[in-house]
Amino acid sequence: MRLFLKLLARNRLAVFGAAVLGVIVIVVLLVPLLPLADPDVTSTGDRFQRPFSAGHPLGTDHLGRDLLSRLLWGTRLSLAVGFAAAVIAGTIGAGIGVIAGYFGGRVDNVIMRGVDMLMAFPYILLALAIVAALGPGLMNALIAVAAVNVPFFARNIRGITVGIAHREFVDAARLSGMGHGRILLSEIVPNVLPVVVIAMSTTIGWMILETAGLSFLGLGSQPPHTSVVPGVMILLIVMSINLLGDGVRDALDPRLRSGALSRPMAATLVDRDTVPDAQGPGLLAIDGLRTEFRVGPRLYKAVGGVSLSLAPGECVGLIGESGSGKSVTALSVMGLVASPPGVITGGAVRLEGEDLIGAPYARLRSLRGDRVAYIFQDPLATLHPLYRVGDQLAEAIRVHHAVSREAAAARAVKLLADVRIPNPEARARAFPHELSGGMRQRVGIAMALANEPEIIIADEPTTALDVTVQAQILSLLDDLRRERGLAILFITHDFGVVGQLCDRVAVMYAGRIVEEGRTEEVLASPAHPYTKRLIACVPELGGGRRWLEAIPGLPPAVDSLPEGCAFAPRCAKADDACRTGEIALAGDGRKVRCLKPEVVA
Repeated sequence: MRLFLKLLARNRLAVFGAAVLGVIVIVVLLVPLLPLADPDVTSTGDRFQRPFSAGHPLGTDHLGRDLLSRLLWGTRLSLAVGFAAAVIAGTIGAGIGVIAGYFGGRVDNVIMRGVDMLMAFPYILLALAIVAALGPGLMNALIAVAAVNVPFFARNIRGITVGIAHREFVDAARLSGMGHGRILLSEIVPNVLPVVVIAMSTTIGWMILETAGLSFLGLGSQPPHTSVVPGVMILLIVMSINLLGDGVRDALDPRLRSGALSRPMAATLVDRDTVPDAQGPGLLAIDGLRTEFRVGPRLYKAVGGVSLSLAPGECVGLIGESGSGKSVTALSVMGLVASPPGVITGGAVRLEGEDLIGAPYARLRSLRGDRVAYIFQDPLATLHPLYRVGDQLAEAIRVHHAVSREAAAARAVKLLADVRIPNPEARARAFPHELSGGMRQRVGIAMALANEPEIIIADEPTTALDVTVQAQILSLLDDLRRERGLAILFITHDFGVVGQLCDRVAVMYAGRIVEEGRTEEVLASPAHPYTKRLIACVPELGGGRRWLEAIPGLPPAVDSLPEGCAFAPRCAKADDACRTGEIALAGDGRKVRCLKPEVVA
């Protein structure tokens, strides 16, 4: 509950909505204690009194009834009916939708055809028919309003449940022996609850608006204040409920509990005290880079002081286990780490001497995709599904260069040909889903090359591809590097890829580089125990039966890194000295962060 309230408090619009709604609720709860006139007493002699008249702060209506009294008592009734009806309709409708979406088949057909029958009737007519059948009364009206909203909840939640019911985590729950009831309560309901909350907040507003609309019918040409004052109250109620509902939805969504309750900022936040001195000329120089994720009281040190350089025409491999900080390091270069919760807390990233950390967004935007390009791991997730690939390539060109549409389109076709896509004119008119995985990855490479960058950051671009296509992509990148003099920072966890493409390799562990050197030297004689164990884990084809190596233990959590060497708990050579103090990355050309390195041949 404390975490929920803390996350909710970070959403300013939700806090504003809660404050407005809270004031209204407190006022209407105090209505019976306030010195108000009887809202039903008529006085035709005082009809249509203007606001601020004696005894009538908001004036009177056509029967001389006090508008302030009727406003507050009416608000009290509207809130009670709206909240009660929304809870009843939301609970019943969501239950129906979850059951129909989870079980599917005949159960789904029977339930949803009944829901369709209810939705075939006009909203107001169905409510009037229910009231006519049950008889007049506040409770019957409440039942009618709730009943006509059940199909709305049932349809929405059923659609969400269908998308969840066949996800991998639900299949895993079934395979573990969990029953339907437990799966519904522990796997399905928590995932649909945020949708139910936001649907309830929307429905409350609609219920109040529908009731108000009926109340305003047939009023004729009356003085404006008799309609404006209740209208303002309705606006405040509906607005505050919707804002609060949005905030509650965000706070309940486990995917947003990292603190990213709003859209990430355009560039990563920077909170560093000092800027290190430049170490010398170079195309790209990463110096002591530190990036953290601040999630509530926890501090995740994803990148803990990485230093790396990249020369023109050079390919440097960045390798390590998943979670070692490779991708965060690469994203930090151009300020692409999502903030919140990501923050760059130290170091510098210099492009030909210009520090990019904390640079104005306009400067970063001018460099992104122009001088520094990025190839992502999954092109299907980064290419827009509704635009043709040729149009997306042309857009990437026109963002940075003032060229005509025709010139950009011609350039897009040439880029597709450069990355060896057959029949590039036809492929330029295709949508991403019409291309194979290898073709989409080539489109991603073409987009990275669109503005002839000096540096390409490739984040595991061959992981999801089969071996044949992977070899073609690596060969293509190598040829482009040699032809155009590109510098490539290649992120991978495959030593085979490193050996084929990279001139130098840097091995990362727990957010830090533990070994760096020429690729052939590191692969032939690894110096750090982690590098040696990591290379030993690579299976050798054609070598007959042998023991499949594995590194004992697990990588440390970056929010609680151990003292000294982070690899010490998994290292057979570690002693007390390895577990205390700072261990530097030592060496000139060949660097290693270890007190007891392996003997280098």
